[in-house]
Amino acid sequence: MYAKLNSAGLFGIDAFVVDVETDVSRGLSRFDMVGLPDTAVKESRERVRSSMKNKGYTFPDSRITVNLAPADTKKEGPLYDLPIFLSLLISSEQLNVNTEGCMFMGELSLSGKICKASGVLPMVIKARQCGFHSVFVPFDNAAEASVVEGINVYPAADVGEVIAHLKGEIKIKPAKADDYYKDGDDTNYPDFAQVRGQYAVKRALEVAAAGGHNVILIGPPGSGKSMLAKRIPSILPDMTFDEKIETTKIHSIAGVLPSGKPLIEQRPFRSPHHTVSPAALAGGGTVPKPGEISLAHNGVLFLDELPEFARNSMEVLRQPLEDGEVSISRVAGRLSYPCDVMLIVAMNPCPCGYLGHPTKPCTCPQGAAARYLNKVSGPLLDRIDIHVEVPPVDYESLSSKDDAEPSAEIKKRVNKAREVQNRRYEGTNISSNANLTSAKLREVCVMSEAAENLMKNSFDKLGLSARAYDRVLKVARTIADMDESEIIEVKHIAEAIQYRSLDRKYWNNR
Repeated sequence: MYAKLNSAGLFGIDAFVVDVETDVSRGLSRFDMVGLPDTAVKESRERVRSSMKNKGYTFPDSRITVNLAPADTKKEGPLYDLPIFLSLLISSEQLNVNTEGCMFMGELSLSGKICKASGVLPMVIKARQCGFHSVFVPFDNAAEASVVEGINVYPAADVGEVIAHLKGEIKIKPAKADDYYKDGDDTNYPDFAQVRGQYAVKRALEVAAAGGHNVILIGPPGSGKSMLAKRIPSILPDMTFDEKIETTKIHSIAGVLPSGKPLIEQRPFRSPHHTVSPAALAGGGTVPKPGEISLAHNGVLFLDELPEFARNSMEVLRQPLEDGEVSISRVAGRLSYPCDVMLIVAMNPCPCGYLGHPTKPCTCPQGAAARYLNKVSGPLLDRIDIHVEVPPVDYESLSSKDDAEPSAEIKKRVNKAREVQNRRYEGTNISSNANLTSAKLREVCVMSEAAENLMKNSFDKLGLSARAYDRVLKVARTIADMDESEIIEVKHIAEAIQYRSLDRKYWNNR
């Protein structure tokens, strides 16, 4: 007898519908699975066999063929256990229920318990788009699936619950997003109020947050580079609903979504260790999974001690930073994951860290500082908008009893500048000044005559590249937005050029 149920698969950030077809016929006992299943899918046979036995059903002693269509697309993961289990019961005439308009997904334990799966959110979104009225998901995935409106989401902890619901013996309560939201703000980012001194650095980070610009922090050990970077998410604008959905989809696919959390409400902050591989940073695998740069989508990617990263790991960032997405080609196909991130990197000026320190001498041998700085390529540096020197903090600032300005106050100014940008770029795919295209740059970055003269002189003296020129204009546009000025004035260009000082002071003299 033949039976067909529906499930879903993942290809990149998007899902596709999978038809789980089962045929039980006479013949020697055999179980064949076709449709490009990976090893985890093939092992479904043993999990389903044990689940059937432990739930009081009989595994058919017949010729069994399971097809996962479309047959030309790779299927991976154990989430097809549940639909295979049910389709086997139906095709062996042990269960007679109507599954029209339903989608099923979930891994089974040997006892029949439905285990948590990865990528449930994009699958439920696809089910709604394709007109399914009900979707059965693992109980532990109920929170993320509940945010999709217009479809009944039934969370089940055990396959017996699904069968009883389909037979009308019980009614599983549909998951609702309101059941999982908690009162209060669960933000746990540290606050800028705890940072003593470093007023110029905090100003630069405020500008970066207002325009979504990339930043490099360079200074001696203990000057507060990491401490400042970890506080940047606390001043970034609140996420829109679309940003929350897209960010949550990526974390769901990667299997790192916190349990019981319907949506990622706060901008991600990812800080991989410097031993991270290029594949872990950009994404990889036979069927590529999101890497750190995609997991930081709509948030911050922080690379501490940048020169310690492998050269190929650093260079893999160049194209994603420029395009806002990372493209990965494999035999299984070509995938793209979004990675609109604010890149923050930190480094010492030399191996010992004390080059240029006001009180501690540099102990590096001659040429060591130049070799250390040369680990960072010019093309990567060009893609970083703002260069900030982080000096050591003096005793007076550290011992001060006065509270510094809290993140909440800085965030108000950042939000105000972002509102200006949102109105300006309404109807386009530009989210902030940092994402300006070359064509749009000339349109929105209108300079006064004096500002244009200053820009020309600085371009010649600093030897800026064409990309660095664009970066200066973008930062100046952000500073002007913070001043509520439509025209970029001299002071805006002057401050923006100041943030390229490392071009001259360090890299041009290596």
